[in-house]
Amino acid sequence: MQKGKIAGKTPIKVSVEEGKKYAWCTCGESANQPFCDGAHRGTEFTPTKYIATESKDVHFCTCKQTGNEMGLCDGAHKSL
Repeated sequence: MQKGKIAGKTPIKVSVEEGKKYAWCTCGESANQPFCDGAHRGTEFTPTKYIATESKDVHFCTCKQTGNEMGLCDGAHKSL
């Protein structure tokens, strides 16, 4: 699968709530990073669903190069 446009080179910390669903932007075009705002419409991209299993802080990827299937930062931005 093609990687999205680089929207940023640092992750965004989000305090997620247990049981809540989040839609991580995969295309890099969303104006609401790191979340989807529908900017992918008409492309091959679809948002990745993240469901919080507990309330905690997580770091969502903004470079869109992560290998983490849930959209969390894996440090890929360090090689850009």
